[in-house]
Amino acid sequence: MLNSESPQTNDGPDASQPLDWLVRTLTREPQTWALFLDIDGTLIDLAPSPDDIVVPPDLSDHLTSVSGHLGGALALVTGRALPYADRLFQPHMFPIAGLHGSERRTADGTVSRVAATDAFDEVKSALQAAAGRWPGVLIEDKGAAVAAHYRQAQEHRADVEEAMEYYLLQAGPDFTLQRGKMVFEIRPARADKGGALQSYLGEEPFKGRRPIAIGDDVTDEAMFKVVNELNGHSIRVAETAGDTAARSIVASAADIRQALADIADAARGLPNPEDASQKGKRS
Repeated sequence: MLNSESPQTNDGPDASQPLDWLVRTLTREPQTWALFLDIDGTLIDLAPSPDDIVVPPDLSDHLTSVSGHLGGALALVTGRALPYADRLFQPHMFPIAGLHGSERRTADGTVSRVAATDAFDEVKSALQAAAGRWPGVLIEDKGAAVAAHYRQAQEHRADVEEAMEYYLLQAGPDFTLQRGKMVFEIRPARADKGGALQSYLGEEPFKGRRPIAIGDDVTDEAMFKVVNELNGHSIRVAETAGDTAARSIVASAADIRQALADIADAARGLPNPEDASQKGKRS
């Protein structure tokens, strides 16, 4: 368990005020940092089913403002499929790593993804048929991944887990079983959120910056470990500190949204550091 006792960078936040630090740091040093954000449970409140979530009307605009202030060095790293994530924030489009990094859009718009095979499509169909035995369990087809959500049928958790372990064997060694909040997911084994974050850090405009990662689930731990190793900072959204590599804990997605709104507000009227740099070169 890591919270106030976890190792901090010398300029990291007070464990009791991580969001004050986040707002102050990203407002004052936008050219130094890159921001990586999970979506569900981090930017958006969790809901009974994936299609029931509500995107606050000003969230996309705040993300766009913060991204602009950071020179574009903001990416969403999610278990959602990329097209679904895009629909949440339309008309804005951000660099997004979807399916835990199995598909990824870079800042210049280039998209790479793992394609679903015919064999995996058969696995998904068999799982969908099996789910008829578990009323309330929702099967989400993500293309190259498939998730079984049991939030509305928690009495079937053991049955769902056993079935997902069976279908994982049918999917083969290129896949892994990801456990999350009220969900089991079969996804490509070669990708995780930490690897996606590292890929961004090798590209402009993220290259050379220190990373900040914010997430709420076990799938985000891979990001936390990477940013900690790179002298960045990791924040987990949770009501209580638990077993996590994150260096700070905040209580809710609403707190993250407010911090983003504060950064967007504070950035208004401030000179863009990239513009200032270009002006210096021209004079």
